[in-house]
Amino acid sequence: MNRQEIFEKLKEIAELTVQDPAVLANMNEDSDLSTDLGLSSVGMLYIVIAIEEMFYIRMDDVSFGDFRTVRDVVDYIEKKIAE
Repeated sequence: MNRQEIFEKLKEIAELTVQDPAVLANMNEDSDLSTDLGLSSVGMLYIVIAIEEMFYIRMDDVSFGDFRTVRDVVDYIEKKIAE
């Protein structure tokens, strides 16, 4: 799975928690999870669970606070898939 595919799947996940369609339309790898996407701690927890299920990975070695941007999440998923 390449970066673009990971990003698109991540965007699908974000669609379930981000309510504003304009925010999703402007989402890119530089988007800040809190300020740009407006994710709360509950929203971030939901995304972690959805990522684990969608990508068949475990995120038990990090906290979601370790991620600031969408790029950070994509990098992490890409690394975990390669293991």
